[in-house]
Amino acid sequence: MGHREDLLEGAKRCLLEKGFLRTTARDIVKESGTNLASIGYHYGSKDALLVQAYVALIEQMGDRFDPGWGAGDAAQAPGGSLERFRDVWASVIRSMPESRAVWLLSFELILQGDRLPEVRKLLVEAQEQGRSGIVPLFSGVPEAELDQETVETAGRLYQTLLQGLMVQWIFDPDSATDADHLTEGLRRVIAGATKG
Repeated sequence: MGHREDLLEGAKRCLLEKGFLRTTARDIVKESGTNLASIGYHYGSKDALLVQAYVALIEQMGDRFDPGWGAGDAAQAPGGSLERFRDVWASVIRSMPESRAVWLLSFELILQGDRLPEVRKLLVEAQEQGRSGIVPLFSGVPEAELDQETVETAGRLYQTLLQGLMVQWIFDPDSATDADHLTEGLRRVIAGATKG
């Protein structure tokens, strides 16, 4: 690995251990075995590096949301089906214990967003990418083939559900919504919408 990759990996470890605000450039340098000048050279600033590290952590966690992750060639329910909806949420929930540090980091960034306007701007851009990345899990349609309207509607819906679920599981896993609750709730909403 080169300095760029070493910095990113070191920043990811620092974020998980110390969080965003408590991580210093010196912490990252110590963890990565690089030097202070390499942060500016490769990423422009410590905050930009930390945002990239955070996005990388989210992407790694998102890989585990796929119901087929780690299942080899196991057949998946058809995209757009209630079964697929349930399977994706079950995968998300299974990942919660090992993803807890990343979710806590997300809360830190949400709560400090007003104090870190440049960081907030970078995270807003990453959030837009996240919307297009989550839709394929449910639809089965590759990200490159999604139209913008689907990303802006279905992507926002899934992202909102994910963030709400995250809050519940961080606050109290024992009473948090599970995949069956979400699926039955959606089934009832669909049934109600088709009545009238």
